[in-house]
Formats: sequence, C-alpha cells, structure tokens
Amino acid sequence: MRLFRKQLLLLAIFFFLATPLCAATELDGFPEQVRKWAVQCRNEVTKQFDLLLDSGQLSTAQLFDTFYIPIPDTYPQKYKTQYDVYADGVIQPIIDKYQKVSKKIRAVYIVDRHGYAPTHNSNLSKPLTGYPHVDIKISRTKRLYNDKAGLAVARNLKPYLLQEYRPDSGANPMGDMSVPITIEGRHWGAVRIVFRK
Repeated sequence: MRLFRKQLLLLAIFFFLATPLCAATELDGFPEQVRKWAVQCRNEVTKQFDLLLDSGQLSTAQLFDTFYIPIPDTYPQKYKTQYDVYADGVIQPIIDKYQKVSKKIRAVYIVDRHGYAPTHNSNLSKPLTGYPHVDIKISRTKRLYNDKAGLAVARNLKPYLLQEYRPDSGANPMGDMSVPITIEGRHWGAVRIVFRK
C-alpha cells in the first residue's frame, strides 16, 4: 500500500510538472515579457487581417479556409490555402519585427486552429534545397504543426499558453508562448513565440 501511495504521488508530481502553464498561473521575468510581445504581435496581426477583410481583398470564408492543398515534392509536406499569399505579404513583416526584439527569440509565427502556419519568419522561409535535413531547419513555413504541442497552441482559448517545445529540427527544447487570435468573434488560431530559456 505504501509503494502504491508513493507511485501515485510521483505520478501526480509528474503531471503537475508536465502540464503547460495557462492564464491561471502568474508569470514573471522573461516569460512575462514574451507574453506581452505575443499580445502586441497578435493585436497587429488581427488588425491586418481585419483590414484585408474590410477592403474586400479577402473574405471571411477564405481566411478560415482549412482546405490545405499539398504542395508537390515538399518534405516536410507544405500546403497552400486561399490566404497564405496575403499572410506572406502583410503578416510576415510583423512577425519578423517581433523575432528581432530579443536575441533569445528563435521564431515568431501564426498558426490556424489546426496548426497550419501560412507564413513564418523570413529567415525560416527559405527556398527548399532538396535536402530534408537542411530544409526542416530553414524552410518551416506553410506546414501543419499538428504535434501535441502544436495542437495545444492552435486550440488554446485561454489568454496565453506557455509550454516546453521540442522542435522537429533537432534543436534543444525551448519555451513556447502563444496567445489566441480571434477574427470577427471567431477563434482563428494563435501567435506563437519560441524562445531560448
């Protein structure tokens, strides 16, 4: 019985430590600063999407498009949508700006509610070389980040989500801060900031 209690206690401690931090937890130090940048970035991204919608360049149906068209001969697999070109044009400059606010920031990008990244930072959106071990590090745009951490980001509705992220590029684990994006009252996805701890 004593052994069972110890195992139960260890299991509870593991789940507590493995659980991502959400809005109920107070942040301080660098993670709190990252959260503030994520909120500012999200506000700028939302404003640009609203402008595209108001101008008629993009419809709500197009912006919420989840028909991901595979781009041939890409590995990892990349996809096109009805709005990714607009994201490259007006969202990429915003996320590039926030990637440069600190040397600890490794990446800033947006994902929809399924983990699709229509655009990414310029330095991580290089043309494919044909060498998968290189491409996975330098060409991270237009991919579905639907691993456990990616889906947690994409589906989170709380004010923020802080978790550990282990990139598939083989980089060391990093901090992963995200805040949800809402467009016209509907959850669209999130701004995601990956940073060195």
